[in-house]
Amino acid sequence: MSQPVPPPNQPYDAQPGGGNPFAAQQPGQPGVPTGNPFAGQQPGQPGQFGGVPFAPAPAPMRNNIGLGVATAVAAAIVAAILYGVIAGAIEREVGYIAIGVGLLVGFGAGKVGGSNPVLPIVSAVLSLGAVYLGQLIGMAVIVSDKYSVSFTDVFFDKFGVLTDAWSETADFKTYLFLAIGAFAAYSGARKASN
Repeated sequence: MSQPVPPPNQPYDAQPGGGNPFAAQQPGQPGVPTGNPFAGQQPGQPGQFGGVPFAPAPAPMRNNIGLGVATAVAAAIVAAILYGVIAGAIEREVGYIAIGVGLLVGFGAGKVGGSNPVLPIVSAVLSLGAVYLGQLIGMAVIVSDKYSVSFTDVFFDKFGVLTDAWSETADFKTYLFLAIGAFAAYSGARKASN
């Protein structure tokens, strides 16, 4: 059986009442808790623990359409690059990535911009552009790997050829991914603003 350990700087036999350091002291003595430390205090009065209770922090500004649009644009650029790199690396389009692009754009706009009804629409349009740009980046990555040319040469110097190739190879799935991304951005912006 183990022995109780006394608190530091007290002899072993100084603990009264089975280890309770307050058992031998009488109520009303200094240092003895006597119940509610806030009893008798009125709100706003300085108390035993010093000072007036602090005021809560102000709520963040959540109805800023300009900041919401700027966030959506930044998220669309980042998401398009990520989508293109992933699609180019695996050499195929993935619907889940289009959903992720839309959610990133919409959630960022709604969280920062607030509940302005324009933000879900702007997010959907930006998501369409981000998924399209991501598909073009993916195609440029595939072409640059296949023909051992620089990505920047393919994407910037041959952009017209790249968009023509996208138009010729676009099928139902390509347009479906555009629509999925836009829908995800719209719903993401609406949910994030609530």
